[in-house]
Amino acid sequence: MSLPFWLRRFRRQPYLRWKLVKTYRAISAASVETIWGKLSDVTDVSWHPLLVKTDVPFGLQAKPGLIYRAMNRWIPVPCRMFVEKVNPNQFISIRILAFPGLEERVTYQLSSDVKGTFISYSVMLRGWLTPLVWSFLRGPAEKVATRLASAAETDGRQSWTSYWRSHPTDF
Repeated sequence: MSLPFWLRRFRRQPYLRWKLVKTYRAISAASVETIWGKLSDVTDVSWHPLLVKTDVPFGLQAKPGLIYRAMNRWIPVPCRMFVEKVNPNQFISIRILAFPGLEERVTYQLSSDVKGTFISYSVMLRGWLTPLVWSFLRGPAEKVATRLASAAETDGRQSWTSYWRSHPTDF
């Protein structure tokens, strides 16, 4: 039996909808401010295993509504990145639109404890290309939080070293 014309638009269309959410954690000896400075500086992605460079002017910090392009390490196709939410020194959420059929949302959360600073990196992939793309992204995605922690620690060590060299102690 055929549906009346006015009911046809409410009929569900069959489609594949894939969704994947994965969270990785790392601990760092660097302070929250040092890690946040590394994370919110969208021009410096040298620590990121998936990105090479961005087209953001030097020194621009991440703010909600910021749209920029980034180049991937493997495919020379730029992807558009949109900063959704920012809570300074705690949380940042970025939506990545690489190509049709795939949407990626990345969130970083920072929390400080007696043991150090915890970095939580969550990836959410949505779209019909998710199984294919995740097979390539799984390895580098596991390294993002640890690379951010090590980059912030080396950055913190360099700043302390330069401070002590410029301020010698006279005993």
